[in-house]
Amino acid sequence: MEREVRVRFAPSPTGPLHIGGVRTALYNYLLARKLGGKMLLRIEDTDQNRFVPGAEQYIMDSLRWCGIVIDEGIEQGGPHAPYRQSERKPMYRQYAQQLIDSGHAYYAFDTSEDLDAMRARLTAAKVPNPQYNSITRAQMRNSLTLPAEEVTQLLESGAQYVIRLKVPRKEEIRFNDLIRGWVVVHSSAVDDKVLMKSDGMPTYHLANIVDDHLMEITHVIRGEEWLPSAPLHVLLYRYLGWEATMPQFAHLPLLLKPDGTGKLSKRDGDKLGFPVFPLEFHGTDADGQPTVSSGYREAGYLPEAFINFLAFLGWNPGTTQELFTMDELIENFSIERVSKSPARFDQNKVRWYNEQYLRAKPDAELAQFLLHDLQAQGLDVSADKAEQIAALVKERATFPADLAKEAQLFFQRPSAYDEQVISKKWNAQVAGALAEFARQLPTAPDTTPDGIKALLTQVVEGQGLKQGQVLQALRVAVTGAAAGPDLMAIMSILGTQETAERIEAAVAALPA
Repeated sequence: MEREVRVRFAPSPTGPLHIGGVRTALYNYLLARKLGGKMLLRIEDTDQNRFVPGAEQYIMDSLRWCGIVIDEGIEQGGPHAPYRQSERKPMYRQYAQQLIDSGHAYYAFDTSEDLDAMRARLTAAKVPNPQYNSITRAQMRNSLTLPAEEVTQLLESGAQYVIRLKVPRKEEIRFNDLIRGWVVVHSSAVDDKVLMKSDGMPTYHLANIVDDHLMEITHVIRGEEWLPSAPLHVLLYRYLGWEATMPQFAHLPLLLKPDGTGKLSKRDGDKLGFPVFPLEFHGTDADGQPTVSSGYREAGYLPEAFINFLAFLGWNPGTTQELFTMDELIENFSIERVSKSPARFDQNKVRWYNEQYLRAKPDAELAQFLLHDLQAQGLDVSADKAEQIAALVKERATFPADLAKEAQLFFQRPSAYDEQVISKKWNAQVAGALAEFARQLPTAPDTTPDGIKALLTQVVEGQGLKQGQVLQALRVAVTGAAAGPDLMAIMSILGTQETAERIEAAVAALPA
């Protein structure tokens, strides 16, 4: 019988969730849903020194905003609770002890001074990558080099120690990555990683493997930065006797800065002028001063646009389709179509996605965005009028807040007029035609855009002019600007009386 697909997103609460982490969560979620499986959220907080208050809740809020639904986790509970590693601390020790008893791990009593001296010796010998490994451990203070009696005495006396994995000296470690194919690493390139720290907390390597096994994880989809650790994890699965149920690995490509010069980091947001976090995060700097990191939600991005954009940073459906709902992403997603090449971040592309999703929303929903912002400005507008305005200005909007900016022409009469249009298009004959149009507007029988256009045509032709001679001047008289949404629709929404008064004001103010 095939195992149920179970994936996990396992972030550390060390600050706001980077969009690279959101992409990792998204790909896990898409695979789980595509294959009818479960999505777990596990908080990996074994490094208490880097814990940031509020980060854990921020992670959960971010995933919720993105539409990534968690099946098992801190909030949801589940059969493998607890889902916070710091609460699972007692269970890790037995597996570290199992590795020691089987000869695959050992106690290391080296002090920080011992480790510094070791690195200095190796550096002086021009060793390119000084590390604690199958060669150097023979010169260090550990249970492999010390007499058994001394090891027992040190343990009983409470001497500080760590537990390290005993990596074999000459062995090929191989595994099949779902994105990169077969990966082969010689054990000489793998150091004896610490599995249990001196404070009794497990390191990521041990806790990660134990939890993935106990939580029955079938697929581990994570960032490329974890690829060097994968051989170590393969050894741990083997030495703990779990190789037969070891999850399949998939290491995602890096997210690069827009110029492609390096990995998109947390510091790039403010520096380059765009968010790198899904939600705004309030924290403190090294001096304890409050800091605010910008977020996509607060910048006006829609979650569906943000997710669609992220999905394409490393994956493509093999078609020309670019706009996908979450359900469509689930239906079309396959890990085989994830590239191994780094993906360059393109802020213009995420803006484009936002425009597409914003403009595709029903006008009634856009009206709610507009009403919210107009009411904040103290403007009282009916829902019907807001919907008409939203429908007219949405093609000029990238963010919901742009609707209110574009709508200002409906609530503020022009205080200035486009000089270039006035100098070229405004003259006594045009001003006379517009004045006559303004005179007849308030009693117009048809105030729809088509009705207003018909009246304009009648008046202009009666004055011996053509529409092309007066349209730009009329637009400037009504809005002050040389360009904008459909002018007939603007006048229909403004109402004939308001439009007439604006034209009359322009005729009075502008020299003919």
